[in-house]
Amino acid sequence: MDLEGLRVFVRVAELSSFTRASEQLGLSKARASIRVQELEAELGSRLLHRSTRAVRLTEDGTQFLVRARRLVDEADDLSAMFQAPSNLRGRVRIDLPNQLAREHVMPRLPAFLAAHPQLELLVSTSDRRVDVLREGFDCVLRVGALTDSSLVARRLGVLQMVNCVSPSYLRKFGEPKTLADLDRHYLVHYSQALGSEPPAFEYRDGSVYRDHPMRSLVTVNGTDAYRAACLAGLGIVQAPRLGARAALAAGELVEILPDLTCAPMPVSLVQSNAARARRPVRAVVTWLAHVVTPLLA
Repeated sequence: MDLEGLRVFVRVAELSSFTRASEQLGLSKARASIRVQELEAELGSRLLHRSTRAVRLTEDGTQFLVRARRLVDEADDLSAMFQAPSNLRGRVRIDLPNQLAREHVMPRLPAFLAAHPQLELLVSTSDRRVDVLREGFDCVLRVGALTDSSLVARRLGVLQMVNCVSPSYLRKFGEPKTLADLDRHYLVHYSQALGSEPPAFEYRDGSVYRDHPMRSLVTVNGTDAYRAACLAGLGIVQAPRLGARAALAAGELVEILPDLTCAPMPVSLVQSNAARARRPVRAVVTWLAHVVTPLLA
C-alpha cells in the first residue's frame, strides 16, 4: 500500500478539506485527489464523501483512518529512528482535561516544541472520557479511576479535593457545619451522563467513603460550567484543590467542611501498546509527566 496515499488521506480526513491538506503537504489539489482515489480503488471502498461544501468520512473511512494514522506515524518514527532526540519528528495526538491544559500544560508547551521543532502535537481538550483506541489518541491524561485494562497506564499521583461555595451562597443559605446540615443545602451536581445518577455529597467515614444524598438545582457535565455554577451561588462543589486554589486565595470561593472531603482523584497517563513504542510519543509522555507530577500529591 502506497505510503503517500495513506498520508494524503489522513491529512484530508483530519482537515476535512483537500485544499488545506494539499497546501500542508506541498501537493497540488489535483494530485491529492488522485492519490486518495487510487487508495480507494486499491481498497475497493469509498473512504470520503465529497461535496462542493465539505469532505467527510464514510463509515469505512472512519474505521480505516485509525489504522492509517498508525501506519503513517510508524513510518515517520522509522525515518527518525537514528536521529538525535532533538530531531524527533512526527505527529502525536493527546487528550487533556480542560483546566490542566489551560493553566499548566499550554503555558509550558512553547519551550518543549522549541526543543523539538519537527514535532507536531494535535491536542484535544475535553472533560469527557475519550476512547483512546477508537479515536486514535497516542496519549491521554486521565483524571479518575481507570477501567480499560487493554491500555498501558502510568499513575502520576492524585488530586486532593476541597469543598467550596461562593460568598453569595453563604450569605443566602449560611455555612454548613455538619453532615446533617447538608439537608438544608444544595449541591452543584456533576455528571457526564446528565440525569443518570442522583446528586450526592461524598465524604470520608473512617476508612471508607460514603454518599450523602442532596438536593440540586443544576446538573452540569463540564468542569468550566461546574466552576461557573459554584461562583454563581448555585450550590456546593467538590473539586480538586489545585483548580480551586486561585479562587480560594482571591476570596471568590470559600472552603467548607474541611474534614469531610471526598476521595482524592487519581491522575494517570494512558496509552495503547502500539503508541508506547513510538519515540515521539515517549518524549511527549515524559514531558507531560514532568509538567504534571509536581502538581499532584
